[in-house]
Amino acid sequence: MRNNHWSKALLQGRIYKGITIMDTVTKQYIETVKVSDIPWHRLTTTYGRATDFPTELDVLWNMESIEVVDAAGEALAQNIEHQLTLWHATPFAMIFLLRIFKKAQEERAHNEVAQYLAEQLVELFTVIAECIRDGLMLEHVDPLPNFEDMLNEEYLWSEEYDEDDDVLRYEEEDVFPDDLFFSFYYYSQQVLLLAIPLLDTSNEGEAKLLGIISANRSV
Repeated sequence: MRNNHWSKALLQGRIYKGITIMDTVTKQYIETVKVSDIPWHRLTTTYGRATDFPTELDVLWNMESIEVVDAAGEALAQNIEHQLTLWHATPFAMIFLLRIFKKAQEERAHNEVAQYLAEQLVELFTVIAECIRDGLMLEHVDPLPNFEDMLNEEYLWSEEYDEDDDVLRYEEEDVFPDDLFFSFYYYSQQVLLLAIPLLDTSNEGEAKLLGIISANRSV
C-alpha cells in the first residue's frame, strides 16, 4: 500500500529531531524557483502524480471566484497530504502555496476571494504542520542536503504515467529512500518557516499555525 513506508517507520518507533535551520541556499531556492522548473508529472501524490498541480496553482493565484478556488484548493489539499503522510510533490507545492498565501494576505482587505483563500490556506498549512509535528516523533536519517536534490533523476518517477507500473513500484521495499522520505517533511517545514512573518497572532487560526511551526523547531 502507498502508506507502507510511513507505517513501517511508525512501527519501528523512530524519534525525529526538531527542524530549526534555514540556510541561505534553501531560502533562495524557495524564493526563486519557478513552477515550470518542477517536473510535476514525475512527482508522487496521494492519488497518483502531480501533473495537474500547475493548473490548480494558477487557479489559486488568479483568485477569480470562491467556487473555482475551492475546487482547485481541495484537489491540491487531497493530493499533498493523506493520513499523516506527505508526498514527493508536497514540499514543492508548498513553495507556491506560500506565495499564493502572501498574495492573498495582501489583498484580503478588499477581496472576498482572497480573504476566503487565505483562511483556507491557513487550515491547510496547519494540517501540514501537524503532520510534521507527528513525524518529528520518529527517528530520521539526515535529509538530502539541498531542496532540489529531491528532483535528482534517481528519485523521479517515469516520464510516462502508467498506473499499474506505479502500483508495482509502491510495493518495492525502499520505494522512498529514508533521506528522500524525511526530506518531504524537512523541506515542507522550511517553507512553513517563511510563513511566520505573514501570520497575524490576533487571528486564532494563524496563531495556532504559528504555535505549531514554532514548536516543530524545538522538538
